[in-house]
Amino acid sequence: MFTFNEALGKKPPGKEPSGRIAGTFKIQKSVDEKRLAFGWASVAATAAGDTVTDYYEDIIEPDELEQAAYNFVQFYREGGEMHERGGCAVLVESVIFTKEKMAAMGIPEGVVPEGWWIGFKVTDDEVWEKVKDGTYPMFSIEGEAVREEVDGEEPEN
Repeated sequence: MFTFNEALGKKPPGKEPSGRIAGTFKIQKSVDEKRLAFGWASVAATAAGDTVTDYYEDIIEPDELEQAAYNFVQFYREGGEMHERGGCAVLVESVIFTKEKMAAMGIPEGVVPEGWWIGFKVTDDEVWEKVKDGTYPMFSIEGEAVREEVDGEEPEN
């Protein structure tokens, strides 16, 4: 298992980053003239099968991530700015990659992580400029969950 900071190539206090999927969470593709941005919203496990812990050291199981993605697509579909202001973007693409779905698509094991790939059309001029200049280099999901103890560790809150 490794952390979100390690995935981003940042060195957590007292640890060397693994670099196994450094840069995975960054916006992977953008199309200027269409104001489209694509990338991983969240990754539950690397292509190699390693569990990923997020920035807050939480783990999102693949089936939980899948359900969260379905709920977002069904009920929200709107992108905001820094979890403070909505109406900045609209969801245009959403794919949950699970082992079962990858097998059905003919994607060999070990090629694509288990995670949620998204694409947004950015409708806000200021937000699009921040995507283009790197101020907003990645997606950030927001949600609510109940923390559960894992491997004998107690949840912090």
